[in-house]
Amino acid sequence: MLVGSILGFAIGFLLPTESQHSILAMQWLESLALGIGRYAVVPVLVFSLTMAVYELRQSGGFWRFVLKNSLLIVLSSGFVIAAGILVSVLFAPQRIPIGLTGQFEALNIETAGSVEALFPANMFAALAGDGIYLLPLCVFAFFLGMGLNYDRNFAKPVVALIDSLSRIFYYIASFFTEILGFILIVLAAFWAIRYQSVLQSGVFRDLIIVLGAFALVFCFGFLPLLLYLLRPKENPWRILYGLFGPAIAGFVSGDVNFSFIVLTRHLKENLGVRRRACAVSLSLCAVFCRGGSAMVAAVGFIVIISSFAYLHIAPMTLVYIGLQALLVSFMLVRHPGNGAFIAIAALCLMYGGGEFRAGYLILQPLAFYLIAIGTFIDVMLSAFISYVAAHTSSYVAVAEEKKTINNFI
Repeated sequence: MLVGSILGFAIGFLLPTESQHSILAMQWLESLALGIGRYAVVPVLVFSLTMAVYELRQSGGFWRFVLKNSLLIVLSSGFVIAAGILVSVLFAPQRIPIGLTGQFEALNIETAGSVEALFPANMFAALAGDGIYLLPLCVFAFFLGMGLNYDRNFAKPVVALIDSLSRIFYYIASFFTEILGFILIVLAAFWAIRYQSVLQSGVFRDLIIVLGAFALVFCFGFLPLLLYLLRPKENPWRILYGLFGPAIAGFVSGDVNFSFIVLTRHLKENLGVRRRACAVSLSLCAVFCRGGSAMVAAVGFIVIISSFAYLHIAPMTLVYIGLQALLVSFMLVRHPGNGAFIAIAALCLMYGGGEFRAGYLILQPLAFYLIAIGTFIDVMLSAFISYVAAHTSSYVAVAEEKKTINNFI
């Protein structure tokens, strides 16, 4: 994955940015690459989560494990948002010219529609979606897993079938992780083409540096420190190395669902997290753990406010923005691929009408970068939460911990 990404970046920086035909071709290739990466997400999630709910209910630890993951998601999201806002105040990026605007488009997070879609008139309709909105699938798997505990004798054949399907689709998904390095060449090349255009303008330089530096320090400085404090005898860099592949996939693709299969395999085969823990943690994180995207949105929104006015932002206003960003992070369930930019638009709408309503347009040229940084942190937080929740609940294969990390990067 690392080699594929580097190769893609090199190709992208060599390609001309002025050719409209090249841009259209890369957009089509990006859509195809994302589809391939998300191809096996739905069956793996449904069958693995169903078995996880069934097994955790058998052992009596389901609700306790769900509560632990939920608390970790809320705490980690709140912390990363607060830290991002603090950094944006201490190292304030330069103002962005208001003239850099595009065509206004009403962007929203579709909260009411998201809730309504959780319970379609036909339960099986949840399986017939486009595979982007995962929460209805999680609800379906939850009820199916609960239903398998009703009568164990009658449920045995169904349990055996679902368990087999879970393992078969995991094997199929593993094939796509093997070819993901080639897929990332396309995504990285298109990423680099857009980055060239942003560099030429020069107005987003400070914001790029602040967000990039924060992501690196947080993920490769603060998270290893936390891992060391939680498990002093375990090398935190070893753990991060085992999760570096999903982080690369998340950054280059900018899509949480795209990283789901990669993260599932790396947690299981690199760090020994059992299926029952991995499925529950990653399902919750894929839907609700969007603290990184919300942090990027909060920082971007502060830049928007400072760009519209030279006024000093009061501390209580910063707290208000942080709380709004935290709330928005749990409402990005329908936006796995553009969460950070949608969150910025939501903050502009929630803050007030008038000029701020379309304030997100000044960051539109940088949307791909904001989404990449947000997704990168989201994936690292999801991996951290899944690993910590599994270890503190003893859902880790001891034999796997003694093995050398498989090099899937």
